[in-house]
Amino acid sequence: MDSYLVKTVELRKNYGTFTALQGLNLELQSGKIIGLLGPNGSGKTTLIKILAGLLTASEGQVLIDGKAPGYETKALVSYLPERPYFNSWMRVDECLSYFEDFYTDFDRTLAEKMLADLGVPVDKKLKALSKGTKEKVQLVLVMSRRAKLYLLDEPIAGVDPVAREYILKTIISAYHSEASVIISTHLITDVEQVLDEYAFIWNGRIVEQGDMHSVHQERGISLDDHFKEVFRCFPNS
Repeated sequence: MDSYLVKTVELRKNYGTFTALQGLNLELQSGKIIGLLGPNGSGKTTLIKILAGLLTASEGQVLIDGKAPGYETKALVSYLPERPYFNSWMRVDECLSYFEDFYTDFDRTLAEKMLADLGVPVDKKLKALSKGTKEKVQLVLVMSRRAKLYLLDEPIAGVDPVAREYILKTIISAYHSEASVIISTHLITDVEQVLDEYAFIWNGRIVEQGDMHSVHQERGISLDDHFKEVFRCFPNS
């Protein structure tokens, strides 16, 4: 058996006559932070939902730590969706209790510390918080689990620049060494400082996967500039 934490082989996902993923191949080892980057509609969210076990592939193979998505892999994966999912009437501390009851690997002490560092009041209801603060709460909850794979769909889109730096350096970089993080985002300049690898996705396929060393040292450019170079070759991107 290979050593990849995530492996997909010729992965396809159809929504009726629309094909969201078409022959997608991806391999990711443990201990990596990878940026999943591509234009809107390229298949990023569909791929993440399949890895999280929320969608079923139409064709192809998906393995998480050598296992097909299911009951066992859901215990290994911590998933942050693009949109908030907690009820607005819940207090922040009630969200903490929910995660504590639901996930045996949830570290409440760690979550409370990170929320305090971000200035998030745990006694407030979610409906009283700004959009960015709600996103901070959900990201803290997700990253306070001791998972093997963290799937983050646009984790910092609504967060102010100061909080972004804390989130990227402290929260996302604080995961344990055997885990990996996949970050789907359009904020390439903000996230490239913490990435080990990147995967460019277009039209439901991975068109390039590489490491940050090759971009910065060999090419001598930023990931954002490399992204623009690559996607300039594709129509409507």
